Amino acid sequence: MFTTIALATAPLHPAWGWGPGFWIVPAIFWLLILGLIITLVATRRRRWARAGWGGPWGPHGEGPWAANQAVHNAETVLAERFARGDIDEVEYRARLEVLRSQRPQPPQG
Repeated sequence: MFTTIALATAPLHPAWGWGPGFWIVPAIFWLLILGLIITLVATRRRRWARAGWGGPWGPHGEGPWAANQAVHNAETVLAERFARGDIDEVEYRARLEVLRSQRPQPPQG
C-alpha cells in the first residue's frame, strides 16, 4: 500500500521540480476528511432538530414531542377506563375534550 502511495505521489516530489507541491496532496486529503466530518455532523443535527429531538445538545434528550406524548398516554388511560366500564360515555367524551384542548399546537411558520 505504501508503495502505491509513494508511486502515485512521486511526480509531486521536490526532485521532480514541483517544490512545495509535495505537501498539496496530504493537505487536500485532510481537508476533504475534515469537510466530510463537518458535513455529517451538520446533517445529523438538522435531522434531529426536524424530528423534534435535541440530541445530545437538548435538555435530557427531550424535545417538543414530550408534552404531546404525555397527552397521548393520558388519552390511552382514559380509553382503557372507558373500556373497563369505570366511566360512562358522557364522562369519557368530556374528559377527552379537556385532554385534547390542552394538547400543544405545532408552531406556525
